[in-house]
Amino acid sequence: MKVDGGLGLALTLDNIVQQAQDGEAAGYDGFWSAETSHDPFFPLLLAAEHTERIQLGTGIAVAFARNPMITANIGYDLQVYSKGRFLLGLGSQIKPHITKRFSMPWSHPAARMREFVQAMRAIWESWDTGGKLDFRGDFYTHTLMTPFFNPGPNPYGPPKVFLAAVGEKMTEVVGEVCDGMLCHGFTTERYLKEVTLPALDRGLARSGRTREQLELSLPAFVVTGTNEEEMAASAKGVRQQIAFYGSTPAYRPVLALHGWGDLQDELNALSKQGEWVEMGELIDDEILQAFAVVAEPDQLAAGLLARYGGLVDRISFYAPYKAAPETWLPVIAALKAG
Repeated sequence: MKVDGGLGLALTLDNIVQQAQDGEAAGYDGFWSAETSHDPFFPLLLAAEHTERIQLGTGIAVAFARNPMITANIGYDLQVYSKGRFLLGLGSQIKPHITKRFSMPWSHPAARMREFVQAMRAIWESWDTGGKLDFRGDFYTHTLMTPFFNPGPNPYGPPKVFLAAVGEKMTEVVGEVCDGMLCHGFTTERYLKEVTLPALDRGLARSGRTREQLELSLPAFVVTGTNEEEMAASAKGVRQQIAFYGSTPAYRPVLALHGWGDLQDELNALSKQGEWVEMGELIDDEILQAFAVVAEPDQLAAGLLARYGGLVDRISFYAPYKAAPETWLPVIAALKAG
């Protein structure tokens, strides 16, 4: 199993180099940067310059805030500069962010995303072969590519495309047109087995591919600590993060599968009142255990492998609390050995 890290929500272009070098030295296989309060691509350019082995991906870049041509350009350049180590992770975001934050159109997200990826691949193929660009879809049309704008074949090939998905339709798109899936942290072993993997298989069947031709990456919630106080603090942080995601209507099916659908209504109502602490208190031990692996550091790798071994190909630690970097070193080694 590959083990990935995150470049951190508090990253700046001043500290990214050290973070990336430390992660590579720690043994991580990949690092993901998120599109939150900073651009997700700029940090990876610096990380690529100052590392040699580690894969570098966006987890995620908002696809619908861009168009296929711009994203194809960025993906091409980062793939070249990283010498083939770039992973283009995309996500749809939700309608309010696309329309109100990015002022971009929203409609039929799964169908639009399928076409977005297909359009990028058509652009990369045009650059690689010199053939005519003639992509015509329901959402995107790309029919103009003159030599002046063609960077030519990518010496490392196109980057792998990963897609974030929770719902069945978007998960099917992963199987149809992508190289990997970024599972949401707000998932459970049962949801992976009963919803995600069957939907993925349906998409793979339509593309004529097998599960072995696609990577699943999961940011797994973990609760850990070296004493009771640390365990309690980490559990509180994870409960609050689970509650935050659970308040989002789009993620209700994950709760509903376990019979906790009514909890989503409670969390949503509290979120509109800004009652973030109270929301976390609604996440009882049963719910916490379903979403998170709870274990002391020396048992954490075994817990993760028992739950997710054979289900996912890449894993990272979703720990919304402070933990010393050295906490993860033996866990990384054990997961890679397992």
